[in-house]
Amino acid sequence: MSRLPSIRDLDESSAGWSFYLCARKERRTDRAGAEFLAIVLQDVSGQIGAKVFENVAVVDAEFEAGEFVKVEGRGNRHRERLELLLQKVRRVNAEQDRLDGFREEDCILCAPRPIEEMWEELQKRVAGAADPWVRQLLTRLLEQHGQRLRIWPAAVTVHHAYRGGLLEHVLKLAEVGEQMARAYAADASLLLAGAVLHDLGKLEELDYDGATAYSTRGNLVGHITLGVLMLRDGVRQIDGFPGDLQTRIEHLILAHHGSREHGSPVEPMSVEAFIFSAMDALDATVNQVRRHVQDDRGDGDFTAYHPRLGRVLLKPSGR
Repeated sequence: MSRLPSIRDLDESSAGWSFYLCARKERRTDRAGAEFLAIVLQDVSGQIGAKVFENVAVVDAEFEAGEFVKVEGRGNRHRERLELLLQKVRRVNAEQDRLDGFREEDCILCAPRPIEEMWEELQKRVAGAADPWVRQLLTRLLEQHGQRLRIWPAAVTVHHAYRGGLLEHVLKLAEVGEQMARAYAADASLLLAGAVLHDLGKLEELDYDGATAYSTRGNLVGHITLGVLMLRDGVRQIDGFPGDLQTRIEHLILAHHGSREHGSPVEPMSVEAFIFSAMDALDATVNQVRRHVQDDRGDGDFTAYHPRLGRVLLKPSGR
């Protein structure tokens, strides 16, 4: 039996075996009352949904979400979406399966830019912050949380949902914030602080070990509140940190979703908060658009319907 191509290159004719990370697994019941397994598989090129209809109980006991798996199956198109129908799934035996080419790094979706390159750029931006208090705060928090911030995803599924995704998102907001500060005569240091700190609470909200899931604390408290608590912990370590500056940074974190309807406890009430919430929403949306276009396997000029964005998307010319 041949090896399946990477997820990005799968189509309806694909059949064979391969190694993946099982990002999610759920036992479901179809309309006829029959149980099946709904799985999300991941490799370095993307994610794909998969299903198991036979020997469900036996296969379900073979592996858990968050584990590397070896699968056998074939491509199938269901409701305009490509999926895999699996006959066999088992957890990887690393020692044995390395002989067949298994490598953990081939199964983990990652940001397109090298993580260390992005990290070095972020550190340079923080070192160049004009406000010495902001510079000191961000330097301290990067030292404290950098090990996780380098690799954490920005979400479970919505945007930048891959290794290094949070760092990629933070860095893009830092870059755009510098330009927006010049364009609108806004406080560049404050926008940089918002970029670094607005989603810092996701380091506590999300558990990440190759697969991503919400932590208990993340479900019960949420990343916005957790981020404010992490900011306050950092401020307490700096003697004399200005209270007004702390409040303005807290406002950026609390208001960055833009409205109460979208989960912000307060709505933007400063120039920087309006700018920042708009930047954050734009970067999250552009990331979703690009990944959906990239992952679409249809032949037309438009993608399949994107349920979160509520529309089909135009593919670039020449694609």
